[in-house]
Amino acid sequence: MAYRQTSSKTLLQRRSNLSQILQQFLDSAAVIGITLGLMQLHADQIGQTAPYIIMLLMLLGNMAITYDKFAIYRSNASFADKALNLLKAWMFTFLLLIVLGFLTKQSHIYSRNLMGQLFIIGYFSQLFLHILLRIIYQKFVLGSQQSENVLIIGQSRLAYYLQDKISANPWMSEQVIGFVALPGDDIPASGRKASGRKRDPDILGSIENLPALIDQYNIDTVYVITPLKSAKALVDVYMTVLDKHVAIHWVPDIFSLRLVNHSVKEISGIPVITLSETPLIGMRLLLKAIEDKVLSILILIIISPILLLVAISVKLDSPGPVFFRQNRTGWSGKSFRIWKFRSMYVHQEEAGKLKQAEKNDSRITRVGAFIRKTSLDELPQIFNVLKGDMSLVGPRPHAIQHDKEYSQRIFDYFARHHIKPGITGLAQIRGLRGETKDINQMIQRIESDIEYINKWSVWLDITIILRTVFAFTGKSAY
Repeated sequence: MAYRQTSSKTLLQRRSNLSQILQQFLDSAAVIGITLGLMQLHADQIGQTAPYIIMLLMLLGNMAITYDKFAIYRSNASFADKALNLLKAWMFTFLLLIVLGFLTKQSHIYSRNLMGQLFIIGYFSQLFLHILLRIIYQKFVLGSQQSENVLIIGQSRLAYYLQDKISANPWMSEQVIGFVALPGDDIPASGRKASGRKRDPDILGSIENLPALIDQYNIDTVYVITPLKSAKALVDVYMTVLDKHVAIHWVPDIFSLRLVNHSVKEISGIPVITLSETPLIGMRLLLKAIEDKVLSILILIIISPILLLVAISVKLDSPGPVFFRQNRTGWSGKSFRIWKFRSMYVHQEEAGKLKQAEKNDSRITRVGAFIRKTSLDELPQIFNVLKGDMSLVGPRPHAIQHDKEYSQRIFDYFARHHIKPGITGLAQIRGLRGETKDINQMIQRIESDIEYINKWSVWLDITIILRTVFAFTGKSAY
């Protein structure tokens, strides 16, 4: 049966309200006013005003992009979080402006004194306006509204998390009255709290009692939180309360799954929940590629003498090739050959088996022991980065045999391949490297690898690279 759209209204919409529109207007007006005021103050220094008008327009355009990215007008965070997020967005706005200035070779015409004052005064002015609007909203809008009574249907961790967020959100005039159990949920004895915490409301009953509970507690809003296996429960709840004149919100509980860079997007207004996806899409892929190429060239220039010295040492220490090459699994499961300095005597592995290096391993040469301890054996992988097989930062690529072994014991093992493998990574700077005698050690690595994928940013990569210098030597490196 063909899909028939029953309404001209798209399914996925970004809700906005008057306070958000007003906040955007106030922020833009503040930036415009401050810029024009500083131009007047520094009139004797800046000369022509036309370049500054162009700069102001670019600044406002950058704000529209970065403030949306940081959800400045869509999140109702605490004061500390709001101040930090606003600072990040404002800094990134200026960073884009600086990059554009250098690319167009126009940065030299702008007064650094004026730009510095604009950055500082602009930030604190916006922060003041955000605080002021919040105070006004709480006093005159929320203060005049009657609190809405809310029921949360479901007992998962997500349900309790939602209850905490509603209760702690100063922008929401909602009060959670209690929880309603889904089929199969345990209903505690009367008077007991939903999760045992004192501040949680009671579980008031099951969905069979839902119509009566809505009337009894004068409920205005219902949040339905259903796990993926209980899709039918959503239909039952919806049909039950549809004629009860309450707002109905569905919160799909997808967090029981291993989510990898999850998100919500739309295709022609149809909401699409992404459960697993690489973070390297579009501009992010380009940024990662530029980061790898530029930094790896700079690093290669710096470490060239070290590469030459280690290569000579390996060759003189024992017979055999300077480099060790081995097939590894990379991004999206594609195979590539990794480069390392040879740290072991030339030997033949037992067919079908690959033994990890261990403490006092007789296969390791004298030079090999040193370069493994200091991770100098990994330096030739800079050529893998330049070739595009690897990144400077990412999950460490494991031997093919280890991939086969651990993927059978760790169900989400291959989720780490949603991004390019790296010379260093989040797991490595946390000390999770070397021999893995216990399966839990590998699980910790996988946890760190997937955390890296979910949190990826250029800034995170730079932080990991800087910390690598201090983390790549230690007792677990052999």
